[in-house]
Formats: sequence, C-alpha cells, structure tokens
Amino acid sequence: MKLIVLLALFALATAKHEMYTGWKSYFVKLVDEIQSKLFASLADKYELDILSHPIIGREGLLLVKPEYNDNFIQDLISIGITFRIHSEDVKSELDYDDLMIEQQHTDLKARNVGRQLPYDNYQEIEAIDDYLDSIGRQYPDVATVVNAAESFEGRPIKYVKISNTNFEDESKPVIFIDGGIHAREWIAPPTVTWAIHKLVEDLTESDLLDNFDWILLPVVNPDGYKFTFNGNRFWRKTRSTDQNPLSTVCPGVDVNRNFDFYWNSVGTSNSPCSDIYAGSRAFSEVETRVVRDILHEHLHRIALYITMHSFGSMILYPWGHDGSLSSNALGLHTVGVAIATTIDQLSLPNFAKYVVGNSALVLNYLASGGAEDYAHSIGVPLAYTMELPGFTNTMQGFNLDPRYIQQVCNETWEGIVVGARRAGDLFKNKRL
Repeated sequence: MKLIVLLALFALATAKHEMYTGWKSYFVKLVDEIQSKLFASLADKYELDILSHPIIGREGLLLVKPEYNDNFIQDLISIGITFRIHSEDVKSELDYDDLMIEQQHTDLKARNVGRQLPYDNYQEIEAIDDYLDSIGRQYPDVATVVNAAESFEGRPIKYVKISNTNFEDESKPVIFIDGGIHAREWIAPPTVTWAIHKLVEDLTESDLLDNFDWILLPVVNPDGYKFTFNGNRFWRKTRSTDQNPLSTVCPGVDVNRNFDFYWNSVGTSNSPCSDIYAGSRAFSEVETRVVRDILHEHLHRIALYITMHSFGSMILYPWGHDGSLSSNALGLHTVGVAIATTIDQLSLPNFAKYVVGNSALVLNYLASGGAEDYAHSIGVPLAYTMELPGFTNTMQGFNLDPRYIQQVCNETWEGIVVGARRAGDLFKNKRL
C-alpha cells in the first residue's frame, strides 16, 4: 500500500512542475560593486529568477530559463563573474522535494495530528487558518483573531492580536510581525505561527505579555501561497487578474513592490508578466492594504515591525529605494545586530551567519514600494525585512528540508524576543 501511495504522489509531483522542464539553477558569486552592477543588468536581460540575491562575498542562487542558458553562461564568463552549477534539472529537484513533502503530509495525517500545526513539515493555508481559529476559541482572554479582509480569490486574510490587557493599555508598545508576502517563501509563515504558539500556548517569559501587545499575521498573501502548493512552486505574487488587460494571462502583483513609498520608481516592472510587477497603482492589492491598515491603526504604538522572507540570513532596514540611511539608522543597526547575534548563537553550523544592514547596500539592489520602507516612512521606528536561513542543497532555500523548520522557528523566536525588548526600551525612553 505504501508503495502505491508513493507512486501516486510521484505521478502528481512530476506533472505539477512541467513548466520547469529544461531550467537550470546556478550559484553566482560577486567580488565587487562593478560585478554587482553588471549582474543586475544580466538579471534584467535574461529574466533571471533570483532565489537568493548574491552579495559581495556570499553566493546567490538563481534560476535560468532554457532559452537563455547558453548566452547567460557566455556573458558570465566574458564578464568574469564566478559561477557554478547548482542543478542541471530544476524540475527533477522539485519533483523529489514534493515527493518527500507529500509523504510527510501523508504520515502526519496517519498519526492523526489533528489541528496542531506541524513543525516537521510545511504548513498549508487551511491548517494555518484552522490553527488561528482554534487559538481564538481556546484562549479568548489573550488572543483575538481578526478576519481583516478577503483575498482576490476569496480566502480570509487573518491575523491574531495577542494581549493580556485587551489592547487597551496605551502605554504598551506593539510588535507587528507578518509573513508570506512572497508566496513561495514557505519557511516564513511557520516562524509567525511559532511566535503565536510561544506567546499563547507556551508562554515562559511573562514580560512578553505584561510589557507588549502583539499583532501576528502568518500569511499576507494566501492566494499565492495556496498556488505554490497546488500549481507553480516558485510563484511570488498575488493572484489578482484585474490590474491590466494582460492580467488574465499573467495574474498577480508583487506585494513587496505595491506599497506607497516611491512606488514603481526603481527595482520594479510595469509588465504584469514580471515577478516584480508593481501593480496598476500603489495599494492596488487587498493584501497590501491589510498590512497598511494595521500599521496605521496602531502606528502610535508600533515599536517594531518585522516582515519575514526567505532566504539568505539577512536583517535589512531602510531605505531600499535609494540606499540612503534614515535618521534612525543607528537604532536600526544596533537592534538589528542584537537580533542577529542572538540567532547566530543558536544557529546550526551549516546556516550562514546573519548579515545586518541597509537593504540596498547589502543587496546592491534598489527596490521601491516595499513593506519595510513604507512602515518606516510613516513613523515605525524599527522596521526590518528578515531573510530567513536557507542553504543550497537541492532547492534548499525555499524548500528547506522540513527537519530544519523547528530549528529556524526556535532561533528566530529568540531573535524576535531580543528585538522586542530592545524596541520596548527605546519606546519607553521616547515617552519619558
């Protein structure tokens, strides 16, 4: 019977990833800013799908379409950029990863795990929604589930407000964390659901509720997230089809290019078929508006905003649209380093150490309309994009081996705790 199940799963997986037939993936390493600029031009020229941005001294990982592969390699050689093959057959890698993940799902169901979220496998949107609802029912004194809106395809966009004072104590700073802005970044939502678990079901440090209120939004982009499980594994955007005449053929908008801060000015695209399509206007997407509305509703109290992404082990702060530093750059860097140091002390040897810095300067890549920049621009003092760990066996960035999910959640949570306490100190000092 088990063999039959495995064969059935394999048949489903191999059909699912046909679109990646012939694609290859490469490691790329840059040595200076000149190479960074040249690489950026190649990324546009060959429509590269960059899974992890190469930064000076650290390899990045990217996907190349079959029709561009030979010319792309020739250009790398002529420019002198170091590269090595990661996978000769991206489709086969995805087929294998899917088989392992689906078998894990089957085993979990057989063990009757029920509504408890798994941390030894990736969490599907239905399981996350059920978990949030169960938290609200079981712990009504501290957890309030908010159905903020419906996505384009009609899925609920849910978040949890966690407080032991019913969000009525105006002296308490608010910590806001979201995940799942980019659909394919599967490790991000579990770090947010784990934070919910630690604050509600397994609270061991009472000051985290006595001194703070929390807003935790595990999946900003539920339509895209669902599509990565059932359709295109590397889908990044929303699934809206009302932005452009081409949107029925090329649906979706990059949520992290859709915020109204230097919207669509750099590092974006006007083409609906691009992974970095900024939309027809700022805040065109309901998903973006949900994050915006949370920020504005609690702006006077939000001390720390972290948006979880993957991958690359980076803590990035504004400004991403031009690489300049904000007036709070020292505070941003100091708290970012504290978070990174805490995580690095708990991390596994095969995870890269965290890099902390201005997003544009670290990545050598400008991008406008991002969540972190928008939050900071309206007054959130500490706003970060956290690129979670990933290492590059098989597709081990977005498909990080499920056995490492719990480790990433544990270490990330400890970093969040340190960041919250540092942010709380700054918030209180500001009010004195």
